[in-house]
Amino acid sequence: MIRENTSDYRQLFLQDLPLMDVRAPVEFSKGSFPTATNIPLLDDQQREQIGTRYKDSGQDEAIRLGLQLATPEIRAQRLQAWLSYCQKNPQGFLYCFRGGLRSRTTQQWLREQGVDFPLVQGGYKAMRRFLIDELEQSAAEVPLVCVSGLTGVGKTRLLRKIRHHVDFEGIANHRGSAFGRDALDLQPSVIDWENRVAIEFIKHRESFPGKPVFVEDEGRRIGRINMPDYLFAALLKAPRAILQVATQTRIKVISEDYILRSWPAYQQAYGDTAEREFSAFVLDNLERIQKRLGGELYQQVKRCFEYALQEFFRNGSAAEFNDGIKILLEQYYDPMYRYQIKNKNPEIIFEGPELEFLQWAEEYCADGTSNR
Repeated sequence: MIRENTSDYRQLFLQDLPLMDVRAPVEFSKGSFPTATNIPLLDDQQREQIGTRYKDSGQDEAIRLGLQLATPEIRAQRLQAWLSYCQKNPQGFLYCFRGGLRSRTTQQWLREQGVDFPLVQGGYKAMRRFLIDELEQSAAEVPLVCVSGLTGVGKTRLLRKIRHHVDFEGIANHRGSAFGRDALDLQPSVIDWENRVAIEFIKHRESFPGKPVFVEDEGRRIGRINMPDYLFAALLKAPRAILQVATQTRIKVISEDYILRSWPAYQQAYGDTAEREFSAFVLDNLERIQKRLGGELYQQVKRCFEYALQEFFRNGSAAEFNDGIKILLEQYYDPMYRYQIKNKNPEIIFEGPELEFLQWAEEYCADGTSNR
């Protein structure tokens, strides 16, 4: 049974259908979709050559050059990869940038091998435009609730326990603070982040129309990800639900998240140089907020962390970090949070500890309306 080409972008993303991206690797790296696999028709150099020929001599000459570059060996390699993908992903679709020459060429070569594999009409450009529009519509229509609270209360941990949520930091692979990067400092492109967030909201609107979505109280920037203006504006307008946790518990959460859980990743990534890289992670990030801390406070915390790192590498205990973390919380992060809350003056619809928060959130998700 031959499947038709599609322009139903919504169903592609709602069903997480496999997508074969035949654009060049450089195009794929700038932005793609969560279920996409890059198996290019042209490599980066070939794409550049054909693009130059197209600009200088027109489409016919560009096609002629493309045929010259598609030697029997290259064609065989491409077909082997495409046929393997089609066999493993029989419900998939293929696309190029605009759903034009590259996707039609791929489709024709496959057809000559007895395989009919449909393409996405309009290609990457049309799907990306669809997701941009959908994200903007979601920001305008979906009722948001910001999980807020002092640094270290465990907002992300709590967020992931709530049924209806979108984890901006998780999708960005960053904790959203000066110490937020992971061992390899790997983040998606801004386009990839926006695409994934848009798809999360599309799925929510499809399954739970009018119901609220919980998100974490964020700044505009999450590592290298800059949130679109309209989405950040929606966050600023959203009511806050504040998680309350004792200071000692907050210190424990920060120690677990940033020291105990981060260290194994550094060991795996850097091997013999892990101690040096992990020390740089702690001390360089502390230096990034030096001006805001002030010289005396910075030096005090730095000395604490330097000693704590020595002890941590010696015996595996993170206890020596506690004093420095407590200073940062009480004399830097807490005053900053209270200042921001005062300036934003948001509507606060809940305040309480975790168990009460989760019970309230479940009831709010069941009863909440789209009224703002």
